[in-house]
Amino acid sequence: MRALIQRVSQASVRINGTITDKIGLGLLIFVGIENVDTSSDLEWLVRKIINMRIFSDEEGKMNLSVKDVSGQILVISQFTLHASTKKGNRPSFIKAARPDVAIPLYEGFIHYLSQEVDYVGSGQFGADMKVSLVNDGPVTILLDSQNKE
Repeated sequence: MRALIQRVSQASVRINGTITDKIGLGLLIFVGIENVDTSSDLEWLVRKIINMRIFSDEEGKMNLSVKDVSGQILVISQFTLHASTKKGNRPSFIKAARPDVAIPLYEGFIHYLSQEVDYVGSGQFGADMKVSLVNDGPVTILLDSQNKE
């Protein structure tokens, strides 16, 4: 699983012209699921995200987690995080999991996150979404459960 995490002061998702979810201070997480991903990948990713100290403390140092600041989370499915661009100019998405594999992992990811923070919102899997955000910092971090660096 890949997650692109953005620390935000606010974020929202719009589907068919209507805002379907929004958050204030917290994390906007774009998550992509690969064919080889399992529940252990999502559990690792949730633990890493929840405990990541990327919010500023009283001294301005990134020393607090999303839980420490009572932050909210907005999760957006993003199969394009698994784009392969090695050949030609058109990305291939062959590594992205099909919906029968991806949807249960996506829903499990949201479920586990919601056990850790007060509010977890989401987009709609497979929908054409318009995402708005104010990136705070900016802080943007990419995590990959297949390449745990």
